[in-house]
Amino acid sequence: MGNCQAIDAATLVIQHPNGKVEKFYWPLTANEVMKMNPGHYVALLLSTTLCPSGDLCSSANNENPVRLTRIKLLRPTDTLVLGQVYKLITTQEVMKGMSAKKFAKMKKTQSDSVEKIETRRSDKQEENQVTKQRTKTASPANSATTARSRTWQPKLQSISEAGS
Repeated sequence: MGNCQAIDAATLVIQHPNGKVEKFYWPLTANEVMKMNPGHYVALLLSTTLCPSGDLCSSANNENPVRLTRIKLLRPTDTLVLGQVYKLITTQEVMKGMSAKKFAKMKKTQSDSVEKIETRRSDKQEENQVTKQRTKTASPANSATTARSRTWQPKLQSISEAGS
């Protein structure tokens, strides 16, 4: 009898969108797989298990672990490794995902810029309040001096030279 686990570890699994599963027993490049399946990209499935509390899951804390599966699109030059599971994704799905990611990034950028504008407005309002307080606390003599300094003209008509 053979060891089934050893055979599974030595296979490269490719899942098609229609549910078909292909197994290869040698390394391939993503470009080779894409040539065999036009209109598709190759993605690596990345699975992680998390607990709701963020700690390591154990039977002692009685929490149901959450399994997250992410995909990473591969470049055509990337080599598919034995023992990994890969998924074919249609071009339309990739474009939809990219536009959603771009939209989310644009929305975040907009919210950041709105936040910056609001911060600037509040800073200017605080500045204006400080300026108003300063002018209110200034004495009437100081305000007259301020008014005169705006329309300043020289007081001396001429300078006489002593000793000529």
